Amino acid sequence: MLNNLFQLEKRGTTVKTEVLAGFTTFMTMAYILAVNPGILSTTGMDYQAVFLATCIASGLITMAMGLFVNFPIALAPGMGLNAYFAVVAARGGAFTWQEALGAVFISGIIFTFLTVTNLRQLLMVAVPAPLKKAITAGIGLFITIIGVKLSELVVVDVHLGPSLEAIKNSGGFGHLMFFEWDLKLGNLSSPGVQMALFGLLVSALLMARRVKGALLWGILTTTLLGIPLGVTNIKNFAYKLPDFSHLAVGQLDILGALHHGLITVIFTFTFVELFDTFGTLMGTTSRAGLLDERGNNPNIGKAMLVDALGVSLGAFLGTSSTTAYIESSAGIGEGGRTGLTAVTTGLLFIAALFLAPVFALIPSAATAPALIIVGMLMITDILEVNFQDITDGVPAFITMTMMPFTYNIANGISAGIVLYTALKALTGRFREVHWLMWVLSLLVILRYSYLGIA
Repeated sequence: MLNNLFQLEKRGTTVKTEVLAGFTTFMTMAYILAVNPGILSTTGMDYQAVFLATCIASGLITMAMGLFVNFPIALAPGMGLNAYFAVVAARGGAFTWQEALGAVFISGIIFTFLTVTNLRQLLMVAVPAPLKKAITAGIGLFITIIGVKLSELVVVDVHLGPSLEAIKNSGGFGHLMFFEWDLKLGNLSSPGVQMALFGLLVSALLMARRVKGALLWGILTTTLLGIPLGVTNIKNFAYKLPDFSHLAVGQLDILGALHHGLITVIFTFTFVELFDTFGTLMGTTSRAGLLDERGNNPNIGKAMLVDALGVSLGAFLGTSSTTAYIESSAGIGEGGRTGLTAVTTGLLFIAALFLAPVFALIPSAATAPALIIVGMLMITDILEVNFQDITDGVPAFITMTMMPFTYNIANGISAGIVLYTALKALTGRFREVHWLMWVLSLLVILRYSYLGIA
């Protein structure tokens, strides 16, 4: 039954491989179960309500992606989008969290409209092959950045510095201060960093030996090592059932979002979700070998529809925008090729309602090595870009590098689109530019130059 439903033989995989891949994906993105409630609760939302909404929304939408699209892609409330949500609905600010949920719901409706009219699907045709390859490679670098930060192999050193504005106005160093930050090597004597290095070595060794479930076994082995090191905290472990009395289902305020000047907010949610989802779908499906030689797949439209409906469903349940997760690449790197991987991950999100204390035992130092290795696997796509053609090479390079350097997938895609369109036009190669690329370029310029949205 599973073979017929998910086309396991056709895609060269097995039930065991898919289930292991689903576990791996879940473990690499389970941090969202703690991070999302922590961020959204700063708006006045109940922490437990957000936790429950995160589990249910992630589980249902991810299973829908597996059952209806047959893609090994997991979805959950997006990092960055939840932080923007918290800024919009800051406690005591101009907008309530109910209105912010309303804005998210509306952006999901806009997404659904763009999908059913095939406008989103046009992206797959409009975006040229060099940018598609660069998007996959850029997401690989982005995943690596997440991995090295979670492992604390790289840390951010934040300190005060002289204000650039003061320097500009006074011609010298002014008295005003602003925050500067530097990336630097972490403390290699730290048990957590040593755990991550051990996990990286073990996972790479298992992969080199072609052991099935290498990334998952690496996570579990590293977690066990963390017990004597004191990183895997089992001392305060206590099981308790979830409290379903704090649900925030249906508390969104759609009319308030429309009447309270949230048009720019709705545009931002829609714009960022559009490019983030496109980039993630491109990167993950490419890595899974689900795209043809032109970088297309007939089921991309279904995947985008599930994603769009998931945005509105998540808002209705009481969480910020859900989106496809780049951590899905961890499961794909483990051999996940079908929707059975996604269904497994979705079931684990639902199970997390009751097993949250168990999953919370897995430290980030144990999951970070999997992200680093997956980043390495994804960056190889850049080898297919013809860098001898500057009009292809420069936009691809900027697309790839802007993602990790600005910590934002949409920024990289936006920069690549504008550069590609401009360079092709200025060199007289208009025919190589799809008409939608001109529209997207104008939208990008509008977003960054006139609306000032970061």
